Amino acid sequence: MLELLSSPEAWAAFLALVTLEIVLGIDNLIFISIVSNKLPEHQQKRARQIGIGLALVLRLALLSVIAWIVGLTEPVFDLGIQGPLDEHGVPMFETSFSWRDIILMTGGVFLVWKATTEIQHKVQPQPAHTVFEAKPKASFTSIILQIVALDAVFSIDSILTAIGMTTELPIMVAAVIVAVTVMFIAATPVTNFVNANPTVVMLALAFLLMIGMVLIADSLGHHLPKGYIYAAMAFAAFVEGLNMLRRRAQVKRAA
Repeated sequence: MLELLSSPEAWAAFLALVTLEIVLGIDNLIFISIVSNKLPEHQQKRARQIGIGLALVLRLALLSVIAWIVGLTEPVFDLGIQGPLDEHGVPMFETSFSWRDIILMTGGVFLVWKATTEIQHKVQPQPAHTVFEAKPKASFTSIILQIVALDAVFSIDSILTAIGMTTELPIMVAAVIVAVTVMFIAATPVTNFVNANPTVVMLALAFLLMIGMVLIADSLGHHLPKGYIYAAMAFAAFVEGLNMLRRRAQVKRAA
C-alpha cells in the first residue's frame, strides 16, 4: 500500500481513472435525474439517493469478484458463420460471444430502447383530449427498477474500464468511491440544472443513445476508443452551452 502511495505511476493511473469514472457517473446521474422526475416531487430526492447508493454497491460488488469478471472474456459460444469482410479481408464483426459481449449487448440494447422511448415521449405531441388531464405519475418501484437496470449497465462498463487501465485493486476501489461521492454531491445541482434547461435533457438522451450503440458495437468486436466518444460528447456539450448563452442574451435583450 505504501508503495502505491509513493508511486507517481499509481497516482497518474488513479487520476485518469477517477476522471473516466466521474464522466460515466455523471451520465448515470443525468439518467437517474430524468427518470426520477417522473415521480411525485416528495419522492424524487429519495429515488436519486437510492439510485446513487445502488451504483456504489454494484460497483464495489463487481470489484469484489474482479477475477470472475476477467474470466467473462472467454468465448461461450460461436455462431459458426462467416461474417462480411472489410477491404483488408478482416471480419467486420465477431461471431463468437463471451459473457462480457452478451452483457454489453443486453445493456446497449436497453440503453438504446430507453433513450429512444424517452426521446419519442419528448417530441411526440400530446393528444388534444388529454391536454388538460393530469399525467399519471410512475410508480416508485418501477422507477427504482429502471435505475437498477441502468446502474448495472454503467457499473459493468465502469469496472471493465477500470480493469483496462490498472491492475491495482486499491486504486480501482478508491477511484470508484471518489466518483460516486461526486455523484452524491452533484445530484441536486445536476437535477436542478436539467429541470431549468429542457434542451439539456434531449442532449443527455442523445448521449445515452450513443453510449448504447457503442456498447453494442463493442459486443460485436468493434472496440471504439473511449477518448473519441468523450471528445464528441464534450464538443456537443460545448455547443449546447453556447446555445444556452445565446438564449439568455436574447431574453435579456427582449426584457
